[in-house]
Amino acid sequence: MTSLAVSAVTPAAAAAAASTTAFAGSGSAATSGSASTLTQTDFLKLLTAQLQYQTPTSPADPTQLASEFAQISTVNGIDQLNSQVAAIQSGAAAAQIAQAASLVGKQVAVAGDTLTPNAAGSASGEFNLANAAQNVTVNIFAPNGAAAGTLNFGALSAGQQNFSWTGGTPGTSYTYQVNAAAAAGSAVPATPYTVYTVAGVNLTGGNPSLNVAGFATPLPISSVVTVLGE
Repeated sequence: MTSLAVSAVTPAAAAAAASTTAFAGSGSAATSGSASTLTQTDFLKLLTAQLQYQTPTSPADPTQLASEFAQISTVNGIDQLNSQVAAIQSGAAAAQIAQAASLVGKQVAVAGDTLTPNAAGSASGEFNLANAAQNVTVNIFAPNGAAAGTLNFGALSAGQQNFSWTGGTPGTSYTYQVNAAAAAGSAVPATPYTVYTVAGVNLTGGNPSLNVAGFATPLPISSVVTVLGE
C-alpha cells in the first residue's frame, strides 16, 4: 500500500497562494506589490484563500476573522470619507477663487481707520453709525498727527456711510476719526473702516486672498466687511 503524506500549509505558503489567487491577471496591484493598492474586494479574495489553505488541524479563529472584517470595513470607510472631504475642499476652493475674482476692480472696506490717497490725491473711507446722528464730522490727520482736513456731513442715518476726501499726498497713509452726536447732544458710536481698491487675486497661500492698491500684504477675503457700491 502506498501511503500519502499530507503536509500542513504554513502561513507563508498560504500567503503566497492567496497572493497568487487574488492578483492573478491584476496588472497594477501585482506590479506594485503595495498593500496600499488593496481594495475591499481584494481583501475578500485574500480571506477566501486564507480559509481555503488553512491547516485542517488548526482552523482559523472565527474571532480573528471577524476582527479582520471590521478592520477592512473601517479602512474602506475612512478612504470614502477622505474622498468626500477632498471633493468638498476642492469645490470650496473653486468657490472662493470665483468670489475673489468678482471683487477685482471694486472697493472693499475692512477694519481700520486709514486713508491712502491715490495718484489724484483722493481717498475713500467708510464708517458705521450705531444710531442716527444729528451732527457728524470726520477729522483727518497726517502721519505726524497734524490736522489735515475736516469733513462735515450734518445729519446721517444709522448704518454704513461712505465718503471721499481730496487734497492728500498720493501714497501717504492718513488716519481719520468720526465724531457723531445725537439731537440731544449724546455721542453716537461710530466704527471706521479702511477702503481699498482690489487689484487682483493672490493664490500663493492656502486660500485665495486679495491684492489691493496701496497695501503690500494681501487681504484675506474674510476680512472684507462691505463692498462699496453694492
